[in-house]
Amino acid sequence: MSTIAIVVAGGVGSRMGLDLPKQFVEVDGKPVLFYTLEGFQNHMNVDEIVLVCIDGWQEKVRAWASKYGISKLSGIVPGGSTVQESIRNGVFSLEGRCKPDDIVIIHDGIRPLVDETVLTDVIEKCSEFGNAVTSLPYNEQIFLVDKEDPSTSVAYIPRETLRRVSTPQAYKFDLVDSKYHEAFEKKIGIYGSSYTNTMMVELGVRLHFAKGSDKNVKLTTPGDLEWFKAYLKQKK
Repeated sequence: MSTIAIVVAGGVGSRMGLDLPKQFVEVDGKPVLFYTLEGFQNHMNVDEIVLVCIDGWQEKVRAWASKYGISKLSGIVPGGSTVQESIRNGVFSLEGRCKPDDIVIIHDGIRPLVDETVLTDVIEKCSEFGNAVTSLPYNEQIFLVDKEDPSTSVAYIPRETLRRVSTPQAYKFDLVDSKYHEAFEKKIGIYGSSYTNTMMVELGVRLHFAKGSDKNVKLTTPGDLEWFKAYLKQKK
């Protein structure tokens, strides 16, 4: 059984307000994406990395991969017009060479602090249950907006019933491949903010929770990028 990581770096990062895609912004002289890739490169149970990348950046990425020692990079796949199309492209690129029980990890390229213990747990849970999604408890109170008066509320959701789910996520290959075919054929779970986990639930799949980490921040805004810089400085 093999474990393949699909790292999704197909976005342009408009909310960051920069001249280049945020995954290629350099922090301490290294693109953000390569902090992410190093987490998979250094994990003993990850066999391959497939990168879903914006078209036109492939040669630059290959040069960086050589520079930073990302030897597990086995393929670069063009991104799609949406995140779900990008993930689909990555999954479909594995057809014909993956076994049904191979584990496919899906991860955002702009989550650079991939914790080793989180990766280990998501792989182990997926091996046992067929899928696993990184998750954390939700520690804030959630109140529902009243339909009659949107400035008020008379109901809340107990936070004990909630989990925050992000990436990495892991799925057996036969499951994730078949469900992406089904989703795009039936037009289910592929629009808006949909991701693999939400698509799976819409298609009737029971998901299993794995460990999460508060450090696993998605770098979406300039403030997130500044936090990451500060974290690296503190770590040094």
